Amino acid sequence: MRKAIYTALATLAFSNPVLAMDREYEVTVTNLTRGQSFTPVFAATHRPGPHLFEVGAKASDDLAALAEGGDTAPLVATFGADPAVSEAKAATNSLLGPGQTVKFTVMAKRGNNYLLSLAAMLIPTNDAFVAVKELRLPSSGETMVMVPAYDAGSEPNDELCANIPGPVCGGVGLSTGVDGEGFVHIHAGIHGSGELIAADYDWRNPVAKITVKRMR
Repeated sequence: MRKAIYTALATLAFSNPVLAMDREYEVTVTNLTRGQSFTPVFAATHRPGPHLFEVGAKASDDLAALAEGGDTAPLVATFGADPAVSEAKAATNSLLGPGQTVKFTVMAKRGNNYLLSLAAMLIPTNDAFVAVKELRLPSSGETMVMVPAYDAGSEPNDELCANIPGPVCGGVGLSTGVDGEGFVHIHAGIHGSGELIAADYDWRNPVAKITVKRMR
């Protein structure tokens, strides 16, 4: 009888991919800025290996596409093709305004030490982004972090609307043929050097509160 019970449980675990493979986490992102919005959020769960960015190093083309234009598709494709990645997706589909909060779920395979990386562009900026890189997913309960805005260093911070997408400026996303500082660093904010008014769009770090809660 006992052997039959063990066999039944093993069969259930094998036949139920959620029970056998996946853990679910609820991610909560709160925009702490007064005048910046976050574009749709890229999120990925993965084992150690894939890197969203390194401070002090050149941003990847995929990250530049997000930081300059809010485009999550290149990052989703690159992370999604990596065998160390459990899930990669555009986790939200609309702007997150000042003071607003959004929640979404991510999945990670059971039995591995999985990490969370996520990012979204700040608009209106040239190439500012908010991000978490390689945050350890909690085995139980929840984890909360306060995160700054980074500068991708891929576009000059001219603060001109022609080079800034979104509802405030309506400019282009990627700026081809130009370079910024050449490396990822903590963003210095809006200074009013172009067409953006610092009193309306500047910020002080941190720019987001991110909470990750184990659901199952």
